[in-house]
Amino acid sequence: MMLKHELEDFFHYLHIERGLAHNTIMSYRRDLNQYYDFLENKAKISSWEQIQRSDIMNFLRQLYDAGKSQATIARMISTIRSFHQFLNRERITTQDVTVHIETPTRQRTLPDVLSVAEVEKLLNIKEDSPLDIRNKAMLEMLYATGLRVSELINLKTSDVHLMMGFVQCFGKGSKERIVPLGDVAKEAIEHYLHYGRKQLMKHRENHDFLFVNQHGRPITRQGFWKVLQKIALEAGLKKKITPHTLRHSFATHLLENGADLRAVQEMLGHADISTTQIYTHVTRTRLKDMYEKFHPRA
Repeated sequence: MMLKHELEDFFHYLHIERGLAHNTIMSYRRDLNQYYDFLENKAKISSWEQIQRSDIMNFLRQLYDAGKSQATIARMISTIRSFHQFLNRERITTQDVTVHIETPTRQRTLPDVLSVAEVEKLLNIKEDSPLDIRNKAMLEMLYATGLRVSELINLKTSDVHLMMGFVQCFGKGSKERIVPLGDVAKEAIEHYLHYGRKQLMKHRENHDFLFVNQHGRPITRQGFWKVLQKIALEAGLKKKITPHTLRHSFATHLLENGADLRAVQEMLGHADISTTQIYTHVTRTRLKDMYEKFHPRA
């Protein structure tokens, strides 16, 4: 069926008009390719106008039967709804068949967070080589700023303003934000620029990426993940640690120490404060755990 053209128009709209990040658009693409495959092979649909609410419900039922989580199905409904609204706005269809489809209530899982003592263990890195110096600077930067890993690996040396004490980064949808840098992170980055990056950049064409690998090339997401796993193992931490764990810990520790929720939202680069509010649940859960552990009458 000749429906692919409208899909490509939709992805173009997400990129040009809505300015969404590449990874977000790829997520839309994966979901809609699945939806398209169902319509073509199971529902035998040959035009977007033919689609009924029952076709979408059958597709969602297929996801339920395959054991997909509520979060996955909620995201899929959101994607399909956005696409059908686009078709309706562009007059490709005469009605929006997603109007009465309800999104299941998403169960928000609390993110894994390190305690302050666990962060101290993780960041206690001996700086014996240029790579060790780099690793210390990367982890201190993540914990000090709450940056996403994609933002960290794309930082340029010109984005870090050590004298002023802040870092400038570009988040989802290329939105720029300014995040303060603490003294410890500033010292670690300054040390890395003088004694780590210069050595790693020997015999390489000059480029402006801040964090580089042993070959002087910009470090990749996979490269960072391997470094983090190695450091966590050496620190003897039993928790599962992902690149996002330090971002979660950054936000939780700020709120536990009385930071304003709006300020944390701005530092994290969340478009919606409801995304940031998950950390208030984390702090409440941690307080309850502490109370039950230490109060004599708990």
